[in-house]
Amino acid sequence: MKKFTIPCLFAGVQAPFSIYVGEPVLEPADAHPIEQQAAWLLRERGGVVPEEVMDSFMKLLQIAKENNVSFEELCVYALGTASGEASSSGDAPDSGDAAST
Repeated sequence: MKKFTIPCLFAGVQAPFSIYVGEPVLEPADAHPIEQQAAWLLRERGGVVPEEVMDSFMKLLQIAKENNVSFEELCVYALGTASGEASSSGDAPDSGDAAST
């Protein structure tokens, strides 16, 4: 299981929040990989995972399934690469979009 820090919205204010990604055991097969964490964040903390973040994780899950690769490792690679590109271009997000452990 890997930890990622993603930007979430709390009463309209963006703040970093940690989520955990592992190999999904999903029923039904089209369930979202971080749906339960997003629901908990909203219910317990009043936070919202932005739609583009939710979409990104769903796309990564679809790519992992299509290519028979580890979803967890694909997230580490894709989000680590995206974070590195942002840092090297001087456009690093304030919220630390993807930090894995």
